[in-house]
Amino acid sequence: MGDRVGIRRSGRANARSPSRTFILFAPVLTAGAACRSALVRENDRVSAKTRIVIVGGGPGGYEAALVATQLGAEVTVIEENGLGGAAVLTDVVPSKTLIATADILATVGDSRELGIRGLGRVRADLGAVNRRVKGLALAQSNDIRQRLENEGVRVVEGRGVLEGPSRVRVGAHTFEADTLMVSTGAGPRELPDARPDGERVLNWTQVYDLEELPEKLIVVGSGVTGAEFASAYHALGAQVSLVSSRDRVLPGEDADAAEVLEQVFRRGGMEVLSRSRAQGVKRTDDGVVVTLADGRTVEGSHCLMAVGAVPNTSGIGLESAGVTLTASGHIEVDRVSRTTARGVYAAGDCTGVFPLASVAAMQGRKAMWHSLGDAVSPLELRLVSSNVFTSPEIATVGVTQAQVDAGLEANVMKLPLATNPRAKMQGIHDGFIKLFASPSGRVLGGTVVAPRASELIHPVTLAVSTRLTVDEVASAFTVYPSISGSLAEVARQLHS
Repeated sequence: MGDRVGIRRSGRANARSPSRTFILFAPVLTAGAACRSALVRENDRVSAKTRIVIVGGGPGGYEAALVATQLGAEVTVIEENGLGGAAVLTDVVPSKTLIATADILATVGDSRELGIRGLGRVRADLGAVNRRVKGLALAQSNDIRQRLENEGVRVVEGRGVLEGPSRVRVGAHTFEADTLMVSTGAGPRELPDARPDGERVLNWTQVYDLEELPEKLIVVGSGVTGAEFASAYHALGAQVSLVSSRDRVLPGEDADAAEVLEQVFRRGGMEVLSRSRAQGVKRTDDGVVVTLADGRTVEGSHCLMAVGAVPNTSGIGLESAGVTLTASGHIEVDRVSRTTARGVYAAGDCTGVFPLASVAAMQGRKAMWHSLGDAVSPLELRLVSSNVFTSPEIATVGVTQAQVDAGLEANVMKLPLATNPRAKMQGIHDGFIKLFASPSGRVLGGTVVAPRASELIHPVTLAVSTRLTVDEVASAFTVYPSISGSLAEVARQLHS
């Protein structure tokens, strides 16, 4: 935005200024009141030190701002591309909105087993879907702006550049801070020979401009982002080829869960190319050609590049502030979000701790609680639940199968959903619930593969965070019939 800086601020914070009260009653001060006035001035001085400047208005930034203003600080949020950041505008909110539409089509497509006839061929109007996606994202961003302004947060539109550990420049304007927080997120990683053009070769921020469903979509990358988009577009009716450089899809997830998902993909007609590293992408007259490292080629109408993310940490003055970066360009932080520079905190994907909006938000809150002297406990990643929004979904929390395979002592029990009565009623054939327990019976973690696994993982998260035993989980009543009944049954089978 150049030197143009837009500033919006509610008058609420100024209305509570104690210095205005002091000036109003100054003519009638007594000696005792003069002492009190000195205390007021001292309080003003202390209050002036609570200037919080946050660079980046994503989940880490705006949640930090809400905590800081709640604790009485003067808060400024600087955001270049829109409040909510990539999570709201180009990543989490848009992709999950798209996936919600895909889920509807997948449910309709599987309805014949339930005895439903006459639905015919249902297809998505991708242009209408994407307009709804972008509209919801913009509405969410506007809601965040309104909330911040209502709480008295100053919102500055522009690119923030640090000039030391206590100053941020936005164009020609400078903002002084007692505490800085950086929450600038991450963006799509690009390959040198596969640059997105926004038309045929796309990254995950560009897919929402498509008006027509791709005839054949080649998805390069089988991590969470690649798997989610492959699943969604396949359900929407596109022919999909998923190119994976690893032995299986979702190499960072539970191996049993990844195997179920890959089986579902292949059974549904998706082409999954394992151990196939993409070397380059070229446009043709009416599509794209993806060249693999072994010389093979894959042709399609469009290509979606989902090969990871890079932190947005270059060119914003972090080095001048004394902030240490890792070899990957992420900001080094501790478990209360402190960087290596005194008075500078960081939260979100730019830290590389755990690329989840929920983690970014918690990092931001902990940064403000710590900097403003409130009670705070260090971030515990073992309590973080995550979800892959494929069909079926994959949700995890706590201890993983990989840790057990590496030698962690734990008892493991897995129960397929195919034996669950509610799953049978709904025509669910794929998925399972798996629990990990210590030798003494305490729940250490779990993996759920099922429709709406993101909802089913919550009781497991509660069990891990409150240190419940498998017997305590098993003794709690569940509804019959319900998918959650399988959770209690797995816990019962872990009884010893």
